[in-house]
Amino acid sequence: MSIDALAGPGSLPSALLGAAEALPPAAPRDCGAGHHAVGRFEWRVGEPGDPAVLAEEFLAAHGLPVTELNQAADGTWPAGICGAALHFSAAAGAVAVGGPVGKPSPAPVLPDVAVVLYAHTPARPAPQPAAAAQPWQLDGWAASWTPQAHADAVSAVRQTIAAGDVYQVNLVGHAAARYRGDPLPALRRLAALPGARYGGVLTGRGWAIGCASPETLVQVSGGQVVTRPIKGTRPATAAGRAELLASVKERAEHVMIVDLERNDLARVARTGSVRVDELYAVRRWCDLWQAESTVSARLDDGIGLAALLRAVCPGGSVTGAPKLAALGEVARLEPVGRGAAMGALGWLGPAGLDLGLTIRTVAADGDRLHMWAGGGITWGSEPWAEVAEAAAKAAPLRAAVAASGGTADSLGS
Repeated sequence: MSIDALAGPGSLPSALLGAAEALPPAAPRDCGAGHHAVGRFEWRVGEPGDPAVLAEEFLAAHGLPVTELNQAADGTWPAGICGAALHFSAAAGAVAVGGPVGKPSPAPVLPDVAVVLYAHTPARPAPQPAAAAQPWQLDGWAASWTPQAHADAVSAVRQTIAAGDVYQVNLVGHAAARYRGDPLPALRRLAALPGARYGGVLTGRGWAIGCASPETLVQVSGGQVVTRPIKGTRPATAAGRAELLASVKERAEHVMIVDLERNDLARVARTGSVRVDELYAVRRWCDLWQAESTVSARLDDGIGLAALLRAVCPGGSVTGAPKLAALGEVARLEPVGRGAAMGALGWLGPAGLDLGLTIRTVAADGDRLHMWAGGGITWGSEPWAEVAEAAAKAAPLRAAVAASGGTADSLGS
């Protein structure tokens, strides 16, 4: 566990240093030249404490109104702080709800919780000396399981479903590729992919997370709490859209997760206020159609950040139902931990809280990029179709980070 006061971009090793701040997902677009980190908290699985409580306490200690999220921002926001980025991993979510954490992360330098406070000030820190320019190079991707192992895991989930232990489990695979050069332009390209509602980059000492997620895990503003689960994927063609709309299997999987999310929100909502505003809308991310619903509620009084994170994390669409039983299957079957993927990443500011679910996410450590992709498994899942779906989700990410990025446009924190 670490808490640091920062004086600007200097917390990264040379391979991840740059002169300009990255914008985290959901940060206001007007956070520009004067936007820089002024404080930081990190926590990793195995360190003491409840990660949700620790994140709330860190923010509250800096004057942010997180112990009562219905509290009006006017007059309560601390002077000098424009907002805070929050990363809360899938493993942190499992710890917070008392579920199994799963295998160790393939990138242990990545924190499971990162909270970064940002300010706008006219005075900028002295720039770091520029490292020698090195062209961007990315080696081939090495997967943590073979396609056959992935297919076998799908079959194992189907057996567990047949036994009546779970209804749905989201399985995720991982791949890593060694790089040379500055990875931050590549992550920035990824964050700009079309449909990336939560496009952005968060960096720390020896790590960086690039997100192109389209999915809202939780949003709180004006007393309302919203989640937008995504389940169901097809190629972004006319035939693919028609197939997604007609698929009984995809719709059943989707509705199951919507029901789970309704139950999650009910834990922090005023009685009787949970509603499904939109069900099974088809929207586009890159070259894929995806089915999305919107579930909302009125946030109950007295709900703080820690209670909210425990209610919605880990996200239902990337765990399964029932959630704790699905986490057990994830821990049993997935080859490595989920690292930066399938968690929460977003922004807390005077306008409210907005966290995306870290699907379509790539992380960098000192020498490798890490990527995760998968999908929900139900009794109707066909193993090799699930393998193909995970590959389709990963393809735009691989293309974005593989493109020649040169050595300019570097980012740091």
